[in-house]
Formats: sequence, C-alpha cells, structure tokens
Amino acid sequence: MTRTMKALVLTVADGPTSARVEQVAVPEPGAGEVRIALRAASLNHRELWISRGQYPGMRLPCILGADGAGIIDAVGLGIDRNQVGREVVLYPGRDWGDNKAYPSKQFSVLGMPTAGTIAEYVCVPAAHAFAKPASLSFEEAACLPTGGVTAWRALVTKAQIRRGEKVLVTGIGGGVATLALRLAAAMGAIVYVTSGSTEKLTIGESLGASGGVCYRQDKWGKALQALSGGIDVVIDGAPGSSFGQYVRALNFGARVLIYGSTGGTAVEFSAPDLFLRHASVIGTAMGTTDDFRNMLAFVEAQEVKPVIDRAFPLEQAGEALHYLEAGHQIGKVTIRI
Repeated sequence: MTRTMKALVLTVADGPTSARVEQVAVPEPGAGEVRIALRAASLNHRELWISRGQYPGMRLPCILGADGAGIIDAVGLGIDRNQVGREVVLYPGRDWGDNKAYPSKQFSVLGMPTAGTIAEYVCVPAAHAFAKPASLSFEEAACLPTGGVTAWRALVTKAQIRRGEKVLVTGIGGGVATLALRLAAAMGAIVYVTSGSTEKLTIGESLGASGGVCYRQDKWGKALQALSGGIDVVIDGAPGSSFGQYVRALNFGARVLIYGSTGGTAVEFSAPDLFLRHASVIGTAMGTTDDFRNMLAFVEAQEVKPVIDRAFPLEQAGEALHYLEAGHQIGKVTIRI
C-alpha cells in the first residue's frame, strides 16, 4: 500500500491561491540520497513568483519550498544507515558544478523543478544534508538555507568583508536582508539599514544595526552619508529604486553586491560616481555547498539567531503564502511540520 503525506502542491500557475495542501505519495530515496522527515520549512518570495509562472523551467505539478530542516529517516543505495536519526538542515541547490565562481547551466533549487520542502518528507543527495546547528530549533534552522547562503556568499565570498567596515543592507525586513544584518554585525561590521517603515528601522537597530534611513524621504542618500560617513559594502536586493541614492555615499574601493531585483530591473546612476570611487558592482545569487557549510559553522560558533516573523502549521501553508505576499513585518515566515 502506497504511503501518503501532506504537501503544498502547485498544479496550475494562477497565483498563490492555486497552491494547495494535498495528499501525495511519500518519496523513496534513490542511490546516494537520504529522505528527510521534515520538521520545519520557511518561505521565500521565490514561491510567490513560481505560483504566478514567473520562473524559468516551470514543471507542474510540483511541491513548493526550498528551505527545510528535519531528521533523516531513510537512506538510499550506497548511504550508511547510521545516517538515520541525524538532525539536519538542507542545502537548497542542485548541480552547482565544479566552478566555484558561478553555477552550471544545470543548477536548480528545491521546489522547482524538483520536489520541495513544504511537505512531510523530501529526498535530497546525502551530501546536501548538513548537521543542524545545535543552538537552533528546527524552525530557526529552516530559515537559513536560501537566505543564509545568499547573504553569506555576498558578504564573505564576494565582498570579502573586514571587521570595522561599514555595511549598508537595503530594504530591511526580508529574509536575505535580515540574515545579512545578523551575519555582518556578528562579523564586527558597522551596519546601516534602509526601509520605508520607521518601525522596521527601529527593529533593525534592535537586531544590531547602528542606524537607518527611510527611503521614502527625498534625497535619502545624503542622509545616509551624514549618518554613516561613507559605506564600504552594500547588500542590495532592490537596486532599481535605491542604487542612484546610495551611490554617492560609497567610500573609495566600495563593493556593491546585488542579489535581487525587487521593485524593478532598471538601474540608473552616473558612471563617474563609480569609477572615480574605484567601486565595484558585483552580482550574486545563492552559493556553493562550501558557502553553506561555512555559513552554518559561523552561525553555530557565533550563536547567530535568525528572526522568525510568524509560524504557520503545514495545513495553513497556503495562508502563509498570502501573508508573505501582503508584506509581513520582519524576518522569515515559517511552516511547522
């Protein structure tokens, strides 16, 4: 008799309402894989884009979700059965390839096109199941995969951040931005944030930011310059609306890391603002298994805690998507399984 499980399944790409919790078959691990009995997952805006069909390589139906943590409960051919019972957090990527500088054309992320983590079980390559930091709950660990590895690669692998440097994190509130703030502060950086909400700026300061600027005010880049005295590293997921403001607050040798395009893809700026400052603009997205491993080790050593906005049970995963879409407060939206 086929065992079934609950999972958030997208069958048609008509928006978040088309994602529903359904009964599907429990997956069996293939050679080199382990099966995870998931205890928690977390949402990303990626799930919203997928639900609208705004994602390359769409294959439906599909179980949504890239981020998850749980317990190994079965192993495939070639995997030591002693792995069963390990508490793990999942690296969300597949097929990065041998070049650590950028992924292969075959690179993909859990939840599209392969089955994702908003489910009771998921199968992944054994090498992608990493020990859960003991200092974190399953829910906290489930906040880390996509946002954590993206923030880590931007700060460490790409920007090569140094203690005492001044870091700007734009649009504090989202998963990557909040984790970038927590990680950069733990690395000894002086962090500043932007938001359209003064309440979020206050929360950002409570999480380790030295100050913040509301991007709804005119010429907020000047206010940032006055507040910070100049920025060395920028972590930006919405450059279309922010780049032209903060560019004149950049210090010589500044590095601008762009990991997304929320709010528009076009970016306008004056070229001399960059080349006269010897500044670099660097694109980044996701990260390698080495980035993921190093991020987890740092989180455990420094006891970095992700911020959870709100948790929903698996049965209400569809409602969680709507909550994310409506513009939640700050941190990650999680799914308890």
